Amino acid sequence: QVQLVESGGGLAQPGGSLRLSCAASGTTFTVSAMGWYRQAPGEQRELVATITSDSSTTYADSVKGRFTISRDNAKNRVYLQMNSLKPEDTAVYFCNVRVFTSDRAAYYTVWGQGTQVTVSS
Repeated sequence: QVQLVESGGGLAQPGGSLRLSCAASGTTFTVSAMGWYRQAPGEQRELVATITSDSSTTYADSVKGRFTISRDNAKNRVYLQMNSLKPEDTAVYFCNVRVFTSDRAAYYTVWGQGTQVTVSS
């Protein structure tokens, strides 16, 4: 079974920066696409950024130019560097990883537990 552990959330001032990290662990798995989603109170979960196994990236329009997604394939980690933070970036951020495991013999999606990001002065 694959598990995701997120870290790096917290409180930042408008214009500030935070870096989120997500580590995948388990036995005998292969990681393909990785990404970050967020969910603000009373809102639906939305895509923030994704990165493929060959490091192609996509971003939500609302974060383009401010957020950068990256990955370390050797460590099965994905990162989200968030700069120029705005109050509207306040949300719980979830890591999302697509993995292949031999026991299921198929790809499936795993979600992290979420980490709170609050942008406020």
